[in-house]
Amino acid sequence: MRAIVLESHGGPESLVLRDVPDPVPGPEEVVVDVVAAALNRADLLQRMGLYPEPGPARAHEIPGLEVAGRVSATGDRVSTWRHGDAVMGIVSGGGYAERIAVHERQLMAVPDAVGLADAAAIPEVWITAWDALVPQGGLTAGRWALVHAGASGVGSAAIQLARVLGGHVVTTASAGKLGACVALGADVAVDYTTEDFVAACRDATGGRGVDVVLDVVGGDYLDRNVRALTVGGTVVQVGVMGGGRTSFDLGALLPKRASVRGTVLRARPIEEKIAVTQRFAREVLPLFAEGRLRPVIDRRFALHDVADAHRHMEANANVGKVLLDVSG
Repeated sequence: MRAIVLESHGGPESLVLRDVPDPVPGPEEVVVDVVAAALNRADLLQRMGLYPEPGPARAHEIPGLEVAGRVSATGDRVSTWRHGDAVMGIVSGGGYAERIAVHERQLMAVPDAVGLADAAAIPEVWITAWDALVPQGGLTAGRWALVHAGASGVGSAAIQLARVLGGHVVTTASAGKLGACVALGADVAVDYTTEDFVAACRDATGGRGVDVVLDVVGGDYLDRNVRALTVGGTVVQVGVMGGGRTSFDLGALLPKRASVRGTVLRARPIEEKIAVTQRFAREVLPLFAEGRLRPVIDRRFALHDVADAHRHMEANANVGKVLLDVSG
């Protein structure tokens, strides 16, 4: 099969199209013929050698954390899927390839309303956004969320999720992307280069502050995130695009009785990945089928143009997801 292999670490030129052996499914795994894969910031870090895939090293280092395709082979104990089923799912790596072996319970059925080619834009970012906002952040109807990088894959998912739950959203983005965030359902969109998101949160909530912050930026945002919170609020850190180190006024947490939580999907044990996937499938996936949620897709690239896809994401040019079309 064809796959994008990292034969070294560095710039986009490190991504090389190669022929590699087809995967063989384990007893509880299925092989998926990949129709599309999606880019994530983790892929850029992995390419640079900064975020290796957890677990034993594969014979070939292939990036890619979310895929959609059709089941083409099943292990002896697989009971959920049959040949030809349209599926999507999160993986720890290996998504930039024509085929991948995945545990059967890490996969979800593709909603008819979405379509197979677009479904790769759902698993990683939507599960990340939902898990951060709801199970970890406690967002419910009537509450407020601050969502940073609202035009990103996670951000565009988080805005929609908050609104469909009956919540309210303040989001940050660059000036050219604010309109897209409002169109997705943000109540307030803040230009992070010129405006104060802490003041925007206070104004939007009548001085109360937001209930949960979903942050992919990190760095010096932490102090301001805590100031933007209401009493008992939670900051959920899902990325550190702005840096992983910062000075922080720990005393600011105390009067607000606030919490700061860090979370990732990739490094979790497979049992936890299965649990969060299955809960998401039960509670959120029907909203795609009803047309109340939709993946936001910025651009599509052919598999052999993956270096250009990485350059596009690194330039922060995308609104929503960047996809790789692997096969028809």
